[in-house]
Amino acid sequence: MNKRNRRLRERAEIRDLVRETVLTPKDFIYPIFVVEGENIKREIESLPGCFHYSVDRLHEILEEIDSLNIGGVLIFGVTDKKDELGSESYNDNGIVQRAVREIKALYPKLWVITDVCMCEYTSHGHCGIIKDFKVDNDETLNYLSKIALSHAKAGADMVAPSDMMDKRVEAIRNTLDENGYSHVSIMSYSAKYCSAFYGPFRAAANSAPKFGDRKTYQMDPGNIREAMVEIEEDIEEGADIIIIKPALSYLDVIRWARDRYNVPIAAYNVSGEYAMVKAASKMGTINEKAIVLEMLLSMKRAGADIIITYYALDAVKWLRVE
Repeated sequence: MNKRNRRLRERAEIRDLVRETVLTPKDFIYPIFVVEGENIKREIESLPGCFHYSVDRLHEILEEIDSLNIGGVLIFGVTDKKDELGSESYNDNGIVQRAVREIKALYPKLWVITDVCMCEYTSHGHCGIIKDFKVDNDETLNYLSKIALSHAKAGADMVAPSDMMDKRVEAIRNTLDENGYSHVSIMSYSAKYCSAFYGPFRAAANSAPKFGDRKTYQMDPGNIREAMVEIEEDIEEGADIIIIKPALSYLDVIRWARDRYNVPIAAYNVSGEYAMVKAASKMGTINEKAIVLEMLLSMKRAGADIIITYYALDAVKWLRVE
């Protein structure tokens, strides 16, 4: 048989016809950092090209997101109102809650996801309630449920618990259902690794722990079978979508999950991945557009249905002109 693989690479037209994996605007979720105050649009030093927005200026980024037909937004709140219990996180008039109401007033059809965690709101910077210098898993579940409920009341379409406490999906699902929010879905950070790639995000969200680290609740980067256990438990507890984070160094985890579980998978292209490409691009050593699109394509090829990325806006613009 005279087989020639290159015949299907001869011209762009045939390459487009036989391409197995493609990126579309609806694949992307764009993270937004919302801050206290008024008239604020401030570039984030650790994430060049991304900004802190006050609620009254959210319309600027929302207009662009809507015009690009991006799949949805993931909201993070940044506040100086911190205490031991992270009480601002479940305040019905907190920063995320106000942001959600504003987004839904302006763009009611935009899919709004909220991060459910406590690290941005606790004075100690950990993702739960501290007892004897350790995060108390079961006590924290009560607070995570309160946060998720307050977000649902504000109008969130989906909540995304990122804390990595055991049984938090079950606790949140039960709380939402019992309070009439069974339609609000859960996108769980099921395999969130204790990664060095989170540094720029922690600077942007002012969420670094004040003591110790997060190794007792986030996953060991050396483990993949454990990730499958975490994912399976979250699915059993009611997660509608699972997140694997980070993405680029954990493509094998995405692939394993895709082969095992018939649920939507989101890959989080995290801040460190973004910042490294930005830095190399600024030095002139790489082609930013080509690198980013190849990187995002690899995540989808590995099995991700959804990609959470700070590059969402740029990626869609680049895809439009390819």
